[in-house]
This record gives sequence, C-alpha cells and structure tokens, in this order.
Amino acid sequence: MDVIAQSGLETPGETLNRYYVTLLREFGPQGWWPARTRLEVILGAILTQNTTWRNATLALKDLKKAGLLSWAALRRTSAADLESCIRSAGFYRQKARTIRGFVGWLECRHKGSLDAFFSLGPHECRRHLLSLNGIGPETADAILLYAGRHAVFVSDAYTRRVLARHQLLPATADYESAREFLHQHLPPNESMFNEFHALLVEVAKRYCRRQVAHCESCPLRRFLSEGKPALGLSVPSSAFPKVGFAASQEGT
Repeated sequence: MDVIAQSGLETPGETLNRYYVTLLREFGPQGWWPARTRLEVILGAILTQNTTWRNATLALKDLKKAGLLSWAALRRTSAADLESCIRSAGFYRQKARTIRGFVGWLECRHKGSLDAFFSLGPHECRRHLLSLNGIGPETADAILLYAGRHAVFVSDAYTRRVLARHQLLPATADYESAREFLHQHLPPNESMFNEFHALLVEVAKRYCRRQVAHCESCPLRRFLSEGKPALGLSVPSSAFPKVGFAASQEGT
C-alpha cells in the first residue's frame, strides 16, 4: 500500500521503532492480555467486540461465578445459561452463538485442543477463524497473538488512529491495509507485537482520542513537528518481555 512518508531520512520501520521505544519508556510494559488461561483470552476477545473491556470483564467474572471457564463446562451449558452470563457484554445472543460455535468447532476439528489448532501456523489458523460466524479479522488476530502467541499485529482502531495522525497511514486506512503495513515494516516478533499494540492503545486512550487529540501532553508529540529525526534509538531484546498468562493444566 502507499504510505505517507514522515521523513526522507528514515524508513517507516525506523520511525515505528522510535515510537515503540518512546512509549515503552513512558508507560512501561503493559502486561497484556490480562487473563489466566488461553480460554479466557479467547472469550475476552469475543466478548469485547463492540463494547468496553470493562463490560467484557464483568461478563468473564459472571462466567467464572457460574463455573463456565472451562471447555467441558462450555460444551455442556445451554445457550440460555451462556447468554445470561454474558449479558453485560452486550449483543449477548450473537456472542453466545460465536462462543458455542468456536467451542463446537474446536472439539469437532481438533478434539478440543488449542495446541493442535495453533500448531497449524498463523496463516492457516487465521483462515479457519475467519470462516467461523462472529469472528472477524480483529478478533482473529487478538486470538492468534494473545492466545496462540503468533506474530500478528492487532491493527485496531486505536492503532490506526495514532498512525494516521502521525501520517504513517492514510486516514482512510482499513484494518487489513494497516495490518499489512505493520507486518511489512516491523520484525515478526510476537512479544514486540504484543507490547507495541498495548502501548498504542494506551496512548490513544490517554491522548490521541477520537474527537480530540491532546498532542501537547502526548509522549509522541515531538514526532509531529520535529524537522530532523533523532537517531540512535534501538530496541534491546530486554524490551520484548514475555507477558501473558499461565496455560491451563490441559494445555489449552
């Protein structure tokens, strides 16, 4: 895709690298995804569609209270009981169908094993996820990155907003074109993708808001007006922390 050039003195990858270093220094590691098991990551990715993470968390808490945070329990529960537990996340009937569809598909195709599924690799896994009702590109990539630990970038609205306002992406860039841009210009590092996505979400929520951009206090403000890019910033391997959750005893 065509990318708006920020500076003739550095590549988009070098610019993204500097953004990453700056945000990591400012905010520190974000520790995403906040979940105990891969199942919780997958449920959270589905439940947070078209709502806030707070509402998705409330639904996860209700699922836990009901004893439904296991594959076996989800296979046994009725649609009505599942819908009741996730009502706080909104669109609960649709999301319940998506959850039941994924659970049933995983059992049928991979005997309920996430290890078997994720071993297919990111491209094949993504193709299968996108074939399931209720799972779109952003949800699929969140599952692949945070549950499967595959190096795919979740190029959500927060990410596109920040990069577009810094003229690294066109303002009209859609999900897939933004994803292609990030994959083209960043090294395929799962831990970096995890951390960088979380940091871009944080800076967007704090400063680069949808209606008003508070550039004067944003840690990325100097990149908007500098005449010459600062050189010499590099990303040490220690900046790629292994964050996430402990896998369940079943390896799922």
